[in-house]
Parts: sequence; structure tokens; C-alpha cells
Amino acid sequence: MAEGRAPTIYDVAKAAGVAASTVSRAFARPGRVNAETAERIRQVAAELGYRANPLARALPTGRTSMIAFVVADVSNPFHNEIIRGAQTACADAGYSMLLADAQESGLRERELLDRAMSTVEGIVLATSRMPDSAIRMIAKQKPTVVLNRVLGDVPSVVTDNPRGMRRAAEHLGELGHERITYVAGPEASWADGTRWRALREAGLELELQVRRVGPFEPTVAGGARAAAELGRHPTSAVIAYNDLMAIGLIQALTTRGVRVPHEVSVVGFDNIFVSELVTPALTTVAAPLNAMGHTAVGNLLAMIRGATPRTAEPVTLPSLLVVRGSTAHRRRNRTSPAFGTTNAAGSARSTDAGSR
Repeated sequence: MAEGRAPTIYDVAKAAGVAASTVSRAFARPGRVNAETAERIRQVAAELGYRANPLARALPTGRTSMIAFVVADVSNPFHNEIIRGAQTACADAGYSMLLADAQESGLRERELLDRAMSTVEGIVLATSRMPDSAIRMIAKQKPTVVLNRVLGDVPSVVTDNPRGMRRAAEHLGELGHERITYVAGPEASWADGTRWRALREAGLELELQVRRVGPFEPTVAGGARAAAELGRHPTSAVIAYNDLMAIGLIQALTTRGVRVPHEVSVVGFDNIFVSELVTPALTTVAAPLNAMGHTAVGNLLAMIRGATPRTAEPVTLPSLLVVRGSTAHRRRNRTSPAFGTTNAAGSARSTDAGSR
């Protein structure tokens, strides 16, 4: 073997004293090679530093031991622990994971999957932005699990968004807030719609006024843009679609001279690691992110191995409210030149005071 050149199957065959076809079978179909011969081939391959091409190995069997894991935005810290949990589940099962970033685009997501479809055995769609019809079409071609979304005929893993939103609304109500504004995320987000419906229901039951502004992109910049809308329609409490938006909102309000939580209480969703690092530390609805990724991949691998997919109901993981410094009791008779004025009853001086 020439120095500096990667070893080939022929180098392994020559060193092991067997035919190249025997080496190929030892990796692709080890049951068809004598156990002693197969072990000698593996030892020689390890000594030479030879690694079998997983795509070439897949030709006779259709098995690549690879899955695709698609996220809406890889730069969003929300996905960090989800990806880590998924990687752990893959490694434990001897699988590799192809990570794809859709950049918040359903079209790009579909293009990525079209290219990866032939090289993977299954797909996990985390926070997909594709329409239901496109996801169903993909699920007919490869075993598929979706995260943070429910489709009636595709296996899914979600967190208990309604319970989390209910706890957030109860917390703000107990602090004396009578009006809550929801800062919405992407229109294509299933979780966004679920959270808003849950807040509306909680508002009716708890006798709270709720309203929705947005949609905004689920980023710090999106939260900052929402601050301008809130300035036109003051409120004493805000629940943001996710932690990044909540952080951007807090930063923008602070720049405008609005004190959090003294004048406005803010709640986020997801409990990403930076939610503890901002000032004030963010009150947020925590999701078991690592468990979500691990569970999704575990269910997908079970389907790949022949298990009947569970589609009647999603796998629902618990959520809980983590109370930190961004929420506080509503203060009466407060005035903020940058954010509007509230009267002694706490009602905002705005023409839009009702629920919607």
C-alpha cells in the first residue's frame, strides 16, 4: 500500500490472504463468511485503518445504519439537547445520524429530504415547517417520526403544551396580572397554534384577558420586534412563543426604559440553557428536550426493525413551569413613559382591551 493513501478493500484482502469479495461479504453479510475468517478480516482491517463505506455495504441489503434528523434552525439552542438525546440513542444502537438544517423553510426541508432519502433508513422531523401533506408523503417512503407536532397517521413525540401554558397563565394570575399578551412564533408552527389555543382556554377559565400579537420569527430579533407592538398595546404580562423571543423582548424593553419584571412580567417556553444567564433570569415552561430526541430516535429505530408504528396518540412528555426572576406581582398605579400608562385597576389605556 502506497504511503499516504487510504487503505482499500484490496489491501485488506491481500493482507488477510482472501479474495476481495470475501472481505466485502465479511462486512456486508458476515453470516455468509466463516467466523474465523471474518474475525481475521476485521483484525487486518483495523490494523490497516480500513473503514467500510456504509453506502457500499447497503447495496445488497438496503441497510445503511443511518437516519436523518432534520431541525428547523440548528442555531436555535432549543435543538441542542434534542440533538444530543438523539445522538445518544443512535450511538447506543450502532446507527449514525445525518443532521440537516432547514433554516425555518419548509421548501428547503423538503429539498434536503429528497437528497437524503436514498441514504437513510428513517427520518425524524424536529419542528417541521412542511405542510401535513408533505410529511405524510415522506412517511409513506421511509419510517418517520415527527417532534413537536401531531399528525393523525404519523408517529409523533410532543411535550404537554396545554399543561405548560395553563401553569404559566395560573402563575401570572396568582401574581395579580389580569391581562396577558401572547407573542406568537412562526405561522407554520404546530406548537404555536397549540399554545395559543391553550392560553385562550386558560383565559376563559381563569377570567383573564388574553390577546395575541405576531407572528414573529422565533429568534432574539423576533422578540425585539415584538416589543414595538407591545409598546402600542401595553400589558402587564407577556408569554412568548419561545425563550429566544422572550430574551429579545426583555432586552428591547429594557432599552426602552421598561423594567422587567417591575412593569412587565415575561414568560418563555423551552428552558434553554441561556434562560438562566439573562438578567433577570427567565421564568419559562421547561420541556424534557434530551428525552424528546432520545424517545423520537428510539421509536424510529423500533419501526425500522419492524415494530408497528403508534399513530393513534402522540407520545406526550411532561412539561413544568420554572419560576425565576422575570415575573413578579403586578404593581398598581405605575407609569412608564416608554411603555404606556396603566390606571389603578391595571387596565391598559388602549382601544384593544378585550380578548381575541
